[in-house]
Amino acid sequence: MRIVQLIDSLEPGGAERMAVNYANALVDKLSFSGLGATRKEGELKQQLKQSVHYTFLHKRNNLDLKAFLKLRSYCVQNKIDFIHAHSSSFFWAVLVKLTHPKVKVIWHDHFGNRVRQAKPDFMLKLFSRFFYLVIAVNEELQEWSVEKLNAKTVLYLPNFSLQDQEHEKKETSLKGEKGKRIVFLANLKNPKNHLLFLKAFYRSSVYEEGWTVHLIGKNFEDAYAQHILDFIKEKNLQSSIYLYGSCNDIPHILKQGTLGVLSSTYEGFPVTLLEYGTYGLPVLSTNVGYCSKLIENEKTGLLFDPLDEEGIAGLLTRLTDAEALEQMKKFGANLKQKIEQRYGVEKVITDYIEVLK
Repeated sequence: MRIVQLIDSLEPGGAERMAVNYANALVDKLSFSGLGATRKEGELKQQLKQSVHYTFLHKRNNLDLKAFLKLRSYCVQNKIDFIHAHSSSFFWAVLVKLTHPKVKVIWHDHFGNRVRQAKPDFMLKLFSRFFYLVIAVNEELQEWSVEKLNAKTVLYLPNFSLQDQEHEKKETSLKGEKGKRIVFLANLKNPKNHLLFLKAFYRSSVYEEGWTVHLIGKNFEDAYAQHILDFIKEKNLQSSIYLYGSCNDIPHILKQGTLGVLSSTYEGFPVTLLEYGTYGLPVLSTNVGYCSKLIENEKTGLLFDPLDEEGIAGLLTRLTDAEALEQMKKFGANLKQKIEQRYGVEKVITDYIEVLK
């Protein structure tokens, strides 16, 4: 079996990380595992295993004939059986199929807010009749695809996290006091809801006890990011809230953290929570999307309403209690065990390959 992952860019993000994870995980399982980035490269390129067959298309727009022909040629020359298209990449995957019928198209839906859409995107519904398989990252998205699209087969497969020993780096040193670092792993954009969490952090006053927040993710230098910077300056929190931008050594960063947080207003199946759990980090998480199934409140972490600033602040104040903090560490260990048992790469990849046979 010969499969290529297709993704718009390799800048850090949930869908992008899963495209890389699938390409890496399939290297030792298939005769060919590839990855194609259509529009933009990024930091995640460095995480690809050397044995992954990589191509970059330099796509300038959806009608870029040169880039399309490069993708088609790649599929023909490498005798690709399946194009596994993540998120918006389905468009070109289907175009390849229309000109090279032997190839089959898998569409992987990562967009948690899609279930709120009464109608699917016109092109998505039109092209879905050419999908061999739809993979949804949670049951709600699976139900949505069954109801709204024209695909014959829709499968729920959870995301998974890989511990990448081959590319592990140690570049970033977190500031602040060891044992009191809150890691927030997410690009600075909607729906990650950074500002409300930071307001709750300020409201809780835990920074007065030495707790710090570490924002790891791309700064797009837009209004969203500026609101964060303005808030930090207004509240004089420069020594309590730190921005690092995109980083290539996430495992090393998580090992320095005390607590992981995710405060999104909507999610599909957040890879971030899997990454926190993989490294045993206790978690404070939003209760939206699949989060409340992965994080069992008071067992594998603590859940909150992402719009409840007061409630989040209340959870943060528990960090000042030594006994409560020890309990959080147990939650982190429970989450790590749960991920290993239910969301391990071997199980997901085995199920994936079985359905394609």
